Amino acid sequence: MTRAEQAKQNFLTGDTCAQAVLLAFAGDLNADCGLLRDISRPFGGGMGRLRLTCGGVSGGVMALGLFFPDLTKSELYALVQEYARRYSARFGSCICGELLAGAGVRADTSVQAEPRTPEYYKKRPCPELVYGAAEILEELLKEHGIPLS
Repeated sequence: MTRAEQAKQNFLTGDTCAQAVLLAFAGDLNADCGLLRDISRPFGGGMGRLRLTCGGVSGGVMALGLFFPDLTKSELYALVQEYARRYSARFGSCICGELLAGAGVRADTSVQAEPRTPEYYKKRPCPELVYGAAEILEELLKEHGIPLS
Protein backbone atom coordinates (compact mmCIF):
# COMPACT_ATOMS: atom_id res chain seq x y z
CA MET A 1 0.00 0.00 0.00
CA THR A 2 1.40 3.42 -0.92
CA ARG A 3 1.52 6.22 1.63
CA ALA A 4 -1.22 8.01 -0.33
CA GLU A 5 -3.40 4.90 -0.16
CA GLN A 6 -2.61 4.59 3.55
CA ALA A 7 -3.60 8.22 4.15
CA LYS A 8 -6.91 7.66 2.38
CA GLN A 9 -7.50 4.47 4.36
CA ASN A 10 -6.64 6.27 7.59
CA PHE A 11 -9.27 8.90 6.84
CA LEU A 12 -11.87 6.32 5.85
CA THR A 13 -11.38 4.52 9.16
CA GLY A 14 -11.95 7.59 11.30
CA ASP A 15 -8.74 9.62 11.50
CA THR A 16 -8.96 13.36 10.92
CA CYS A 17 -7.52 14.59 7.64
CA ALA A 18 -4.37 15.81 9.43
CA GLN A 19 -3.92 12.53 11.27
CA ALA A 20 -4.50 10.58 8.07
CA VAL A 21 -1.58 12.20 6.27
CA LEU A 22 0.87 12.46 9.15
CA LEU A 23 0.27 8.86 10.26
CA ALA A 24 0.79 7.56 6.72
CA PHE A 25 4.45 8.58 7.19
CA ALA A 26 4.81 7.43 10.81
CA GLY A 27 6.97 4.45 9.91
CA ASP A 28 9.46 6.70 8.14
CA LEU A 29 9.55 9.24 10.96
CA ASN A 30 10.57 6.81 13.70
CA ALA A 31 8.21 8.73 16.00
CA ASP A 32 5.65 7.63 18.54
CA CYS A 33 2.36 7.03 16.68
CA GLY A 34 0.31 7.98 19.72
CA LEU A 35 2.06 11.34 19.95
CA LEU A 36 1.67 11.95 16.20
CA ARG A 37 -2.04 11.06 16.44
CA ASP A 38 -2.58 13.36 19.41
CA ILE A 39 -0.68 16.35 18.07
CA SER A 40 -2.36 16.25 14.65
CA ARG A 41 -5.89 15.59 15.91
CA PRO A 42 -7.04 19.21 16.40
CA PHE A 43 -5.99 20.16 12.87
CA GLY A 44 -8.90 18.26 11.29
CA GLY A 45 -11.59 20.25 9.54
CA GLY A 46 -9.20 23.02 8.65
CA MET A 47 -8.02 23.41 12.25
CA GLY A 48 -10.77 22.57 14.70
CA ARG A 49 -13.50 22.79 12.03
CA LEU A 50 -12.68 26.46 11.37
CA ARG A 51 -12.32 25.44 7.71
CA LEU A 52 -8.97 27.18 7.35
CA THR A 53 -5.93 25.33 5.96
CA CYS A 54 -6.90 21.83 4.86
CA GLY A 55 -6.02 19.34 7.59
CA GLY A 56 -4.36 17.10 5.02
CA VAL A 57 -1.98 19.93 4.20
CA SER A 58 -1.44 20.62 7.92
CA GLY A 59 -0.55 16.96 8.47
CA GLY A 60 1.90 17.16 5.59
CA VAL A 61 3.44 20.34 6.98
CA MET A 62 3.90 18.66 10.37
CA ALA A 63 5.67 15.80 8.61
CA LEU A 64 7.95 18.25 6.78
CA GLY A 65 9.00 19.73 10.12
CA LEU A 66 9.84 16.27 11.42
CA PHE A 67 11.63 15.14 8.26
CA PHE A 68 13.73 18.32 8.04
CA PRO A 69 14.76 19.28 11.59
CA ASP A 70 18.06 20.80 10.43
CA LEU A 71 16.69 23.27 7.89
CA THR A 72 16.68 26.94 8.78
CA LYS A 73 13.25 28.48 9.28
CA SER A 74 13.54 30.19 5.90
CA GLU A 75 14.48 26.95 4.16
CA LEU A 76 11.61 25.11 5.85
CA TYR A 77 9.16 27.89 5.01
CA ALA A 78 10.23 27.67 1.36
CA LEU A 79 9.59 23.92 1.40
CA VAL A 80 6.18 24.40 3.04
CA GLN A 81 5.26 27.04 0.47
CA GLU A 82 6.26 24.71 -2.37
CA TYR A 83 4.13 21.95 -0.83
CA ALA A 84 1.15 24.31 -0.55
CA ARG A 85 1.72 25.59 -4.09
CA ARG A 86 1.63 22.06 -5.52
CA TYR A 87 -1.44 21.17 -3.49
CA SER A 88 -3.27 24.33 -4.59
CA ALA A 89 -2.28 23.74 -8.21
CA ARG A 90 -3.75 20.26 -8.05
CA PHE A 91 -6.92 20.98 -6.05
CA GLY A 92 -7.55 24.68 -6.58
CA SER A 93 -6.98 25.74 -2.97
CA CYS A 94 -5.42 24.82 0.37
CA ILE A 95 -8.41 26.19 2.27
CA CYS A 96 -10.75 23.56 3.70
CA GLY A 97 -13.89 25.68 3.33
CA GLU A 98 -13.11 26.42 -0.32
CA LEU A 99 -12.36 22.77 -1.07
CA LEU A 100 -15.65 21.69 0.51
CA ALA A 101 -17.66 24.43 -1.21
CA GLY A 102 -16.11 23.44 -4.53
CA ALA A 103 -17.51 19.95 -3.97
CA GLY A 104 -20.93 21.32 -3.05
CA VAL A 105 -20.53 20.60 0.67
CA ARG A 106 -21.59 23.22 3.21
CA ALA A 107 -18.50 24.27 5.18
CA ASP A 108 -20.05 24.03 8.65
CA THR A 109 -17.87 25.61 11.35
CA SER A 110 -19.77 24.42 14.40
CA VAL A 111 -17.70 22.62 17.00
CA GLN A 112 -19.78 19.46 16.63
CA ALA A 113 -17.94 16.91 14.51
CA GLU A 114 -20.14 15.06 12.06
CA PRO A 115 -20.69 11.33 12.55
CA ARG A 116 -18.66 9.25 10.13
CA THR A 117 -21.41 7.59 8.14
CA PRO A 118 -21.41 6.25 4.57
CA GLU A 119 -23.20 9.46 3.53
CA TYR A 120 -20.49 11.56 5.17
CA TYR A 121 -17.79 9.87 3.11
CA LYS A 122 -19.85 9.87 -0.07
CA LYS A 123 -20.39 13.63 -0.15
CA ARG A 124 -16.89 14.77 0.84
CA PRO A 125 -13.80 15.25 -1.33
CA CYS A 126 -11.61 14.59 1.73
CA PRO A 127 -10.53 11.00 0.97
CA GLU A 128 -9.06 12.15 -2.35
CA LEU A 129 -7.62 15.30 -0.79
CA VAL A 130 -5.66 13.39 1.85
CA TYR A 131 -4.54 10.95 -0.84
CA GLY A 132 -3.22 13.88 -2.86
CA ALA A 133 -1.63 15.57 0.16
CA ALA A 134 0.31 12.39 0.94
CA GLU A 135 1.26 11.85 -2.69
CA ILE A 136 2.63 15.39 -3.03
CA LEU A 137 4.51 15.06 0.27
CA GLU A 138 6.13 11.83 -0.87
CA GLU A 139 7.22 13.49 -4.14
CA LEU A 140 8.82 16.37 -2.25
CA LEU A 141 10.60 14.07 0.16
CA LYS A 142 12.04 11.99 -2.68
CA GLU A 143 13.15 15.15 -4.53
CA HIS A 144 15.00 16.25 -1.40
CA GLY A 145 16.73 12.92 -0.90
CA ILE A 146 14.76 11.68 2.08
CA PRO A 147 14.91 7.87 2.10
CA LEU A 148 11.53 6.27 2.65
CA SER A 149 11.08 2.66 3.70
